[in-house]
Amino acid sequence: MVYFARWKIILVLLVCAWGVIYAAPNTVPEDTAAGWQEELPGWLPIRQINLGLDLQGGAQILLRVEYDTLIGERLEAIVSGLRSGLVDAQIRYVDLGVEGDAATFRLLNPDGDVAQARSIAEALEEGTTVTSGDDGTVSVRFDEAAIEVLRADAVTRSIEIVRRRIDELGTTEPVIQRQGGDRILVQVPGVDDPERIKELLGQTAKLTFQMVDHETPIGEARAGRIPPGSILLPDAQLTPDGEPVRDYVVRRQIGVAGDSLVDAQATFQDGVPVVSFRFDGLGARQFADITRENVNRSFAIVLDNAVISAPRIRTPITGGAGIIEGGFTVQTATDLALLLRAGALPAPLTVMEERSVGPGLGADSIAAGEIAAIIGFIAVVIFMTVTYGLFGLMANVALIINLTLILAALSALQATLTLPGIAGIVLTVGMAVDANVLIFERIREEIRNGRSPISAIDAGYSRALTTIIDSNLTTLIAAVLLFAMGSGPVRGFAVTLSLGILSSMFTAIMVTRLMVVTWLRRTRPTAIPI
Repeated sequence: MVYFARWKIILVLLVCAWGVIYAAPNTVPEDTAAGWQEELPGWLPIRQINLGLDLQGGAQILLRVEYDTLIGERLEAIVSGLRSGLVDAQIRYVDLGVEGDAATFRLLNPDGDVAQARSIAEALEEGTTVTSGDDGTVSVRFDEAAIEVLRADAVTRSIEIVRRRIDELGTTEPVIQRQGGDRILVQVPGVDDPERIKELLGQTAKLTFQMVDHETPIGEARAGRIPPGSILLPDAQLTPDGEPVRDYVVRRQIGVAGDSLVDAQATFQDGVPVVSFRFDGLGARQFADITRENVNRSFAIVLDNAVISAPRIRTPITGGAGIIEGGFTVQTATDLALLLRAGALPAPLTVMEERSVGPGLGADSIAAGEIAAIIGFIAVVIFMTVTYGLFGLMANVALIINLTLILAALSALQATLTLPGIAGIVLTVGMAVDANVLIFERIREEIRNGRSPISAIDAGYSRALTTIIDSNLTTLIAAVLLFAMGSGPVRGFAVTLSLGILSSMFTAIMVTRLMVVTWLRRTRPTAIPI
């Protein structure tokens, strides 16, 4: 164990140099590091440690997934399918629509048509139950198992879409996690405009392209006389009184869904902010077909049941791309493009709770953590120096390298440092010298047994190695479990603790031993000052 191979020396020096290089950006002001990130290539070690919500402030929002709306939309889809199926089968019916938690209709000839009508209804959607009454009323509703699947799927998809929307804002390390059965907790560190976060998360961003119904007068539609295949939708632009500028009668049938979009960008056309979009192959073909078949007619671009614009189709649009005009500002065009790129939420989100954390708390926490770390570090340095002399000084140098490696790893991984994470670093300061204490005490014991300096050091490292690995491995297992099963600040504590364990083992087994071996070769002592 006293012999140190050349490749090990090179490895130790490279790792220590890597630690210094990656930890160095944390020694400069935040504005300077931000300028580096804008001007220099991303592969350079110029990134600082990300601070969590409790350290740099930000927004915390608790959202509820309104999955009842999703079930209502699925029931509307069933109604549309029933309408087509019953007409094709020449079955006469009345009162087709959604009532409560079911899609219902009444047969005019229940004795002859009920079996065929039930068959049509049962084939529309899996997980539904079809019931019929003596008066010819047929009801289609989702069973409990299907509702639970829809609910779980809505929450899972909402979390992923919320994550994409937040990530598009360029924030660092947001915390997005499920809470309970239908709620999502969102923590965004460093955000300076929480209202914009709420607006972006509160929009479903369901985009569709539907034909305008020119045959139905607006007056009749407003009076409630709307054909079954059409709906009345308001304009997205509002008057100063908060009323829609106008209304549109739009076909229910969706020509092209927003799911077919592959890109959306805010841009300018004639000096006015607009949103350009591009479809995938299927969407491009559908868009080409609908514009080819409806030249000189208008189609509505509908976002969350409001018409953004309703341009007239002059010529077939076959390129799979287009422009959305809607009286946008630069900010609203940018936000709409972001929402379209991230995708539509499966169900609306309601803000249940909102908290804003100011940076003052973070500054106090950082200052307290720094003081605790400095006091702990000084206490450990004094103890090791007094107890083990020259070897204690070597352990102190290794401790400094250990802290440098932890900072470097946090910067390289872009892990989020929270207040519990600082606690993990402070705990690591005390634990980092444990391995050296075990080795030095073993060396003392071997010296008392009459061994020579070189033999005692060799025995101390070789025989203490197993104990060091066992003791650190048990702590590492606990840290891994905390990371796997915990969330938020608990994970932050687990990350810093795990990095501290790994780096302390490296510095004790490799760095300190390299210094000891180098000292032995140069001085060849007859006694060990320990």
